[in-house]
Amino acid sequence: MEIEHDGAVVAITLARPDRRNAITVAMYSALADAVEAAADDDSVRAITIRGEGKDFTAGNDLHDFMAALPRDSDDIPVWRLLRALARNTIPIVAAVQGNAVGIGTTMLLHCDLVLADPSARFSLPFVDLGLVPEAASTVLLPRLAGRRRAARYLLLGEPFGAAEALQAGIVSHVVAEGELETALDSIVAALLAKPPQALRLTQKLLRQGSADEALERMTLENGHFSERLKSAEVAQAITAFFQRKTGAN
Repeated sequence: MEIEHDGAVVAITLARPDRRNAITVAMYSALADAVEAAADDDSVRAITIRGEGKDFTAGNDLHDFMAALPRDSDDIPVWRLLRALARNTIPIVAAVQGNAVGIGTTMLLHCDLVLADPSARFSLPFVDLGLVPEAASTVLLPRLAGRRRAARYLLLGEPFGAAEALQAGIVSHVVAEGELETALDSIVAALLAKPPQALRLTQKLLRQGSADEALERMTLENGHFSERLKSAEVAQAITAFFQRKTGAN
């Protein structure tokens, strides 16, 4: 993973292209540190999140997640990252290409602007893994997309593309093929050209009230998620996932 503080921008790149940018527990800690530090730095005026290579992120690195997860704690690094995103008062812009799986989609609900390449494909396979959704997605996604569509994504795990994500309000822009980086640079430049205090205050007002609700829902979701991780159902689902993956190779 790469985190660059270049002037007024903190640029975060999920840089494990050989593993489809799957996120490890250590990466969650570094991501949380970066977002928290940016929020406390008056010189930072925008945060960007992107993935290296063909994908945004395949979600959790399940091997690492299950091995490195502290079994005696409900306050794991991913929860710290999600809380930091919910509390953030700096515009966050994400650029998505290829697969955005699990948290690769739910984290976008806490970004202010989301650009998607036509190749972007979103999926939320929490139930398939015996888990429940996180990131307050059980309240934020129905609000954006409507309850019926959210049920398709969260209960059935139906994947969807960039055009549908735009209709559902999950992304703000669908850009032309091959123009993702250029479009991201253009959006960031537009943000940096704005009066900084007015920009930050407006971003804060946009989140006023909803951030508290999101944090409350995260607490509820995280409790269920942590309990699910200890269940036989999750163990069976993850074993089946790796068996399918091995068979596919």
